[in-house]
Amino acid sequence: MINLQELTKDYGTVVAVNKLNLSVSAGEIYGFIGPNGAGKTTTIRMMGGILAPTSGKIIIGGLDMAQKPAEAKKLIGFIPDRPFLYEKLTGMEFLQFSADLYNVKRDTFLEKAQKLLQQFDLLDWADELVEAYSHGMKQRLIIASALLHDPQILIIDEPMVGLDPSAVRLVKDILKELAAHQTTVFISTHTLSIAEDLCHRIGLIHKGTLSAQGTLDELKHIANLGEAGLEEVFLTIIKENTFI
Repeated sequence: MINLQELTKDYGTVVAVNKLNLSVSAGEIYGFIGPNGAGKTTTIRMMGGILAPTSGKIIIGGLDMAQKPAEAKKLIGFIPDRPFLYEKLTGMEFLQFSADLYNVKRDTFLEKAQKLLQQFDLLDWADELVEAYSHGMKQRLIIASALLHDPQILIIDEPMVGLDPSAVRLVKDILKELAAHQTTVFISTHTLSIAEDLCHRIGLIHKGTLSAQGTLDELKHIANLGEAGLEEVFLTIIKENTFI
């Protein structure tokens, strides 16, 4: 469902992403981790069609993002690291606005919106202005809005920032349920425990290059570690690649 081929973003003074190759299958939750400035957000913005790559290809559901951007974007639910919300809209109005962008049918919108608001524990706030929402509520609203058009692929940059433990559990459960129904989830996070608990495979990017990827057990093998957790694996691989 996601296929990145030699994906590169060169700003002239720095190569943010350098010939990145990876693929993610239907129903897979793929974690994307790395230190600050490694190229995670740049990669995600290119995958979402917000940023044009310098070279390489982004194939989304078999569609080339460069050749068929509108069709490819329809397959994606995109959640950036700093989402923008129209705070003078109510929660329901914001969902309606988002639904209109994806041509969600009017006769199905209300049912979908109410289901998502209930699922994300926001139904009681549906008619309140977004400006009255807490940060965590805004984060849950933006995730709900990304699911309105039933995307085949969900691309998320730091989804758990500002969420309390119960909301984190809620979002994790929803992502697992989506994957069980063959939605592909690509998630970037600094919270390694979330990646460890949630993701089928994890890719580690460092200095714009994919240093390692695989299941947690495969990453432990790459790092020559036995019963270590993801944090130790992460630090070991980063240290090894720093001096290459």
